[in-house]
Amino acid sequence: MEVAFVFVSLFIIIFGIFYLHYSTRNKERLALIEKGADASIFFSAKAAQKKSPVPIWRILILNIAVLLIGIGIGVFTGALLETYTVIEHDIAYTGSIFLMAGLGLFTGFTLSKKLIDKE
Repeated sequence: MEVAFVFVSLFIIIFGIFYLHYSTRNKERLALIEKGADASIFFSAKAAQKKSPVPIWRILILNIAVLLIGIGIGVFTGALLETYTVIEHDIAYTGSIFLMAGLGLFTGFTLSKKLIDKE
């Protein structure tokens, strides 16, 4: 029963966030149109420019690969911390996995940015 409550609550929260975002954006755009603003302000300058020369699947695979490498290194580091230090099992694994996954995501972002800038 508790698990169902959590999933229903999560669904309601996500739906509420999206509903609030889109309804607010729609009201804001309607107000700007009523004042006579040009429709081109709704599109960013970046979207009007040429799309990225790097396919999105390359960036996605690169980021997922670096994230999984980071998680693997985190598990290995957690095992080392548990074995050779007095850090508790839960803290060693959880902390090192999240730390290395975060570093992996940051590294993936940096590599993706360099890949886009290069091409």
